[in-house]
Amino acid sequence: MFPTILLARAQFALIAAFHILWPPVTIGLSIAMFVLEALWLVRGREFYYRQTRFWGRLFLLNFTVGVVTGIPMEFAFGDNWAPLSRYAGGLLGNLLGFEAVLAFMLEAAFIGLMVFGWGTIGRRMHLFATGMVALGSSLSAFWIMDANSWMQTPGGIKRVHHHLIVTNYLHAILNRDLLLGFGHMYVACLVTGAAVLGTVSAWYLHHGRHTEFFLPMLKGAAVALAILGPLQILIGDSAGRALAKTQPAKLAAMEDRWRTNPPGHAASWVLLCWPNTKHRDNDWAVKIPKVGGLIITHHYRGGITGLDAFKRRDRPPVVIPFYAFRIMVVCGFYLALVGLWTAASSYRKRLTPERVNGHRRLLKAWYLMLPAAYLAIECGWFTREVGRQPWVIYGILPTARAVSSLPPAALIGSLAGFFVFYALVGTVTFRYAYRILQKGPDLTSPIPVAETRDHGLLTTLR
Repeated sequence: MFPTILLARAQFALIAAFHILWPPVTIGLSIAMFVLEALWLVRGREFYYRQTRFWGRLFLLNFTVGVVTGIPMEFAFGDNWAPLSRYAGGLLGNLLGFEAVLAFMLEAAFIGLMVFGWGTIGRRMHLFATGMVALGSSLSAFWIMDANSWMQTPGGIKRVHHHLIVTNYLHAILNRDLLLGFGHMYVACLVTGAAVLGTVSAWYLHHGRHTEFFLPMLKGAAVALAILGPLQILIGDSAGRALAKTQPAKLAAMEDRWRTNPPGHAASWVLLCWPNTKHRDNDWAVKIPKVGGLIITHHYRGGITGLDAFKRRDRPPVVIPFYAFRIMVVCGFYLALVGLWTAASSYRKRLTPERVNGHRRLLKAWYLMLPAAYLAIECGWFTREVGRQPWVIYGILPTARAVSSLPPAALIGSLAGFFVFYALVGTVTFRYAYRILQKGPDLTSPIPVAETRDHGLLTTLR
């Protein structure tokens, strides 16, 4: 029988890994829709209205699934991780409460106006509703990442009788990991949104459908990725260097650094390997000599803390953080390079409606952009969470003390139930998304106009 802690972690990993597929697209598409609708309001071109309506259908489907899959996470804290809730609920409960009240309720208050308000409320009010949905999505990401960042680098608290008491809310909220942790995740959301826009557009262009409609979106997504891709790489590099101070054991696991490399010695960089935890070494490894310090610390002879500097019980697993980190990096570079390739082709006037079908290799390269974006997010999350082990609150509360005492059979049953449920949800969602894509954009229906432009909202409320 599997131990309770392993089953509880596996269940939460399944819930989190499936849920995290949807919020990044919600954030990215909501911002794209706000920009498109603002352009429609300013320039008055029907093109921008049609774009907003088309992407709004995919946004609504994605938003709905995100809400459905996010609910089990809230219950998991109380069911599977009750000691964590009792120990740190005074702060974590507040942060998650802020997300519900200040972010999710903002989305809920305006999403009805955004979806059903076309032709009923004025254009400016509708744009305001779309902006509030986009703002609510971004704020939701902020508070969720703030809670997670605090668990990575806790501060502003003290321990009193087996409980954590908040002594400085500002210090707790603005913890050491927040800026880079949230920044890295938020840019990942924008990258994923651009990947959705570009991949869907490339699919239509590859099939010769609605070329005039989707070619500008492909170009726009490419420009966004050409900017966001390198920016994300820089933020990720800064976040990795910060780990040397905040979570050196995680950095050692990510880089397969079993032994400490003292300053003044040029270290090798491990490209690929198979770690052997029992022998605290690798069964095999492919190394690049004398560049490890340059890559990890930006100093040729920089010192790198190894896993030998930590007690055996305080060392994180190595295989998952090591390979998840490298897969994330490869995906990130792929997104940036294809974005730059497409932006360069557009700048050279090679992507025109008449010539776009001649760029089959480029369009097929976009087919991998969306899987690459999703894979980068999943691997980044596994690197962040598995690398934090064996702590649930880093340096304060071990994961083994945060798990509830549940029968393994109950966890196995619920894990199997979640797996079946998410398989059904994923199948239905992608089937409906494919139907939306097959139908394509609506280019013929009349543009609805509010009967009372200035008092459209009052008309709706009545």
